[in-house]
This record gives sequence, C-alpha cells and structure tokens, in this order.
Amino acid sequence: MTRKQAGEYKTKHAPDHRTSAAIVAAIKEKLKNDELSCAHAESIARDTRTTLAEVGTNLDLLEIRIGKCQLGLFGYNPTSKAVEPAASVSAELTAAISSNLNNERLPCAAAWAIAASLGIPRMAAAAACEAMKIKIKPCQLGAF
Repeated sequence: MTRKQAGEYKTKHAPDHRTSAAIVAAIKEKLKNDELSCAHAESIARDTRTTLAEVGTNLDLLEIRIGKCQLGLFGYNPTSKAVEPAASVSAELTAAISSNLNNERLPCAAAWAIAASLGIPRMAAAAACEAMKIKIKPCQLGAF
C-alpha cells in the first residue's frame, strides 16, 4: 500500500485478524524510523518460522510501513524506487522470467527464486523485468 494509504493498511484484512506476539516482538526489535525493511521482514519470517505473508499481515495490522524492497521497487528515498532497467538481459534470464509469468506479471517469490537459481542479486532480476516491461506482483509481504 502507498504512503497515502497510511492508517488504512489494516483494512486489507478481516476485522477479527489478530497479530502474533512473537512476530510483533521481532518487528519492534528491528523497527527503525517507524518502518521495517524488507530484509528485516525476511529475517523475522525465518526466525519465527512463519511466512513473509504473515509478517506482512502483522505489519499491516500495526500500521507499519515496509521499506527498502529487496527488488528495489519501493521504499527508497527520495524517489521511492531504486531499481533501473537493465542495459541488457541474458537469454537465460529472459527465459526464466518468461516461464514464471502469471497473468503477464512475475510474482515477487519467483523473482527471488530466479535470482537464487542464477546466482544473481535480487535487484538484477528486477532490473531485467524493468527492461522487459514486466511488472512484479504480488509482493510476498502484501505491499502490492
């Protein structure tokens, strides 16, 4: 959700959805400037043995913004987006992205998996998508 929607993040979830004490405690430990980085959210999911989606839900319920997307798509100042289109995209990366599309979009989880399988940074996978004019969606944390 965008900065304009601050204060409304929890409306994405059922009114009876509750936070997890373990996740909330971990979030509070890593929270900086009322924001949690995507990398910290990933470590919280790993440490609490839960999913990124559940960490994202807890962030929404607490009305906490997610910052510094590991794909460079949002959360960077002053422009929000850090990723730029790649100058060129290898045939191998193009094929990996193309074969993982869902409704003409690449899921965030697939972008991470492609980066891991090819031994490239996650932001490089996102840069290839930018060059190919492919949107990455949905976010594993539920930001978009």
